[in-house]
Amino acid sequence: MLKDQIIELLNKQTYKGMNVKELSREVQCEDSASFTSLMKVLNELEHDHVVARDDRDRYFLSSRLGYVTGTLRMNSKGFGFVEDGENSYYIGRDHLGLGMDKDVVYARVWTNNDESVEGEVVEVITHHVEHLVGVVKVQQGRKYFLPDSEVINRRVKVTNFDEFKLVNDTKVLVKLDHYGKVLSGHIEKVIGYKYDPGVDILSILLEKNIYPQFSNAVMQEVEQVEEEVNVEELKNRRDLRNLLTITIDGEDARDLDDAISVEKLENGYRLYVHIADVSYYVREGSEIDKEAYQRGTSVYVVDRVVPMLPHALCNGICSLNPHVDRLTLTCMMEINREGTVENYQIFPSVIYSDERMTYTNVNKILNGDAKVQKKYPHLLQMCLHMKVLSGIIRRRRERLGAIDFDTKEAKIVVNERGKVKDIVLRERGEAERMIEDFMIAANETVASHMKWMEVPSVYRIHEAPEPKKMREFAKIAKTLGYTFQGGIQNVYPSQLQHMLNEARGKDNYSVLSSFMLRSMQKARYENQCVGHFGLALKEYLHFTSPIRRYPDLVVHRMLRKYVFETDTNTYHMKKDEKWCEGAAIQASERERNAIDAEREVDDMKKAEYMEAYVGDVFEGVISGITKFGIFVELENTIEGLVHIRSLNDDFYHFDDESHTLIGEHTANVYKMGQIVRVKCVGANRFKREIDFEILTKDKRKKTKNKKQEIPVAQRRKRRRRR
Repeated sequence: MLKDQIIELLNKQTYKGMNVKELSREVQCEDSASFTSLMKVLNELEHDHVVARDDRDRYFLSSRLGYVTGTLRMNSKGFGFVEDGENSYYIGRDHLGLGMDKDVVYARVWTNNDESVEGEVVEVITHHVEHLVGVVKVQQGRKYFLPDSEVINRRVKVTNFDEFKLVNDTKVLVKLDHYGKVLSGHIEKVIGYKYDPGVDILSILLEKNIYPQFSNAVMQEVEQVEEEVNVEELKNRRDLRNLLTITIDGEDARDLDDAISVEKLENGYRLYVHIADVSYYVREGSEIDKEAYQRGTSVYVVDRVVPMLPHALCNGICSLNPHVDRLTLTCMMEINREGTVENYQIFPSVIYSDERMTYTNVNKILNGDAKVQKKYPHLLQMCLHMKVLSGIIRRRRERLGAIDFDTKEAKIVVNERGKVKDIVLRERGEAERMIEDFMIAANETVASHMKWMEVPSVYRIHEAPEPKKMREFAKIAKTLGYTFQGGIQNVYPSQLQHMLNEARGKDNYSVLSSFMLRSMQKARYENQCVGHFGLALKEYLHFTSPIRRYPDLVVHRMLRKYVFETDTNTYHMKKDEKWCEGAAIQASERERNAIDAEREVDDMKKAEYMEAYVGDVFEGVISGITKFGIFVELENTIEGLVHIRSLNDDFYHFDDESHTLIGEHTANVYKMGQIVRVKCVGANRFKREIDFEILTKDKRKKTKNKKQEIPVAQRRKRRRRR
């Protein structure tokens, strides 16, 4: 093909650049018809950003001329970065073109005389932002729209103000219709008054394309879903209703998608992990399925859940509620005393959950609470078996080198109007760790089975850290007093866990673990099994939460099709492999979107909470240092910025090598992990910002009578997204 011939020519190292006439002679397209074909191919390659022309109209592969395709990440200060998967290129405010946050863009990059690299957006390939949330301002009868997002770098014109009765500070959802130098769109939904309860959280959700309501088409299908288990279906399943089975979840959980049974064996234990058989009720291609695919995951924010599935499914027939029959997929594992799964079976089942247990009550049983043990005497023996088995499974993972970050997680407590009452640390006891251990064991077992059966699937993968990021982390660790042991080029999880063990119990542990997390690649979904670095496992996927995660539902479907029903059609398999590839990308994107929404809501609520504590003094740890200031984290995870301008006792220089701020005259040093006392000097929920000021000796004298501490719970080990 002519296209392949041209690309092969441009790929040669000896190629020095040719204009269209020179190319036509080289590829022998000099007559009228063939020259027209050549121009058509060149235009197509240029349109697809495969080739580009220099200032002398010579054709090159676009990468040779410094062109990249990537995602534009905007900063609230007006600049951005284009990320192409390997590198990040700075884009100044004047070089953003028509690019907006998370747009896929075509950019040109260059190296300056000082070796710094920057670029400019040439073309927007795909617009990411389709909706904007903001407030309508009314001044002297004139209405205009102000977007909430600080990264919107141009004016927004709204075309249908007159269709709504709008007062000043009405929150609205605007659908963008035009992406020129002035953005243009129409109001799609009036959210409510800016200061009304719940409007703040709903605004963030809608801006992230997370919609609490389901479509009419979905709800019509929901009406057809059976409310009780079909008796005829039980003939196709293994009956486990006489097996002692319990669910263990938080007090406020409603979507119970996993249940546990444990039996003691001569050389270990038999663990049953029963997972709600959502794939039986949510059929492939149905309206419910299409909506679940688009949502990708349930979203959990402060005082509400936006579910992946309608409530009739996630809280009803799919939820493993106690004292009713429920359809499940069971992973039964026989685990020896070394934590190795010696035998396993995966099969459709029906269970009857004996109790709906909570983490709190199981922890009380394990801690010897006589009152709770008396309430659940039939569960005491199994709970003790569960504790022993959990320890066996965990020790095996520790031997493999799994990383346990032990990071803190905040619980934001709100009243019935959504107002923050308190921010405390979530407590995590043995029951929470047990369930995590059992779910990881089941996920690994199913992943191994599907990998060796060579059936289509979606895996949960976590790749090894990039050497560049590891080198940066090693520098930071050194400033905290820890030496990175071993090679950086090929890192093993045990190396990182060794460093965490060394730091455990010290004041700078949370800083070390936080920076270690940032140096890691993000876990994601993929249709190929490449292992999970953080868990130190060669095979891993998500099988245990199909009510709230779409990849788990995909795994269940593939099990049903290729394992339980043994479809051997090669065409079906290849088609599903391709479909799983797209489903993995979609699920990863929706997960990142949900995490962003959850983080923004948390930041907003933390800032709202601190509005009541402006002027008060706290003790915190320096969690980050940049050219523009110091980040300080309080015990309850609230983080604020000490701007460098507020450090008025000296002129401070940022040392990039040691990540410290050093005073020019006093030689005073601020470093990460350092304990400091700070005063809250500002908090703004709408900007999601908290400002601190470090108290020097002089400032402490002035404020020593104003100290007021925020109560916080004990430290707690965070249950991470695996």
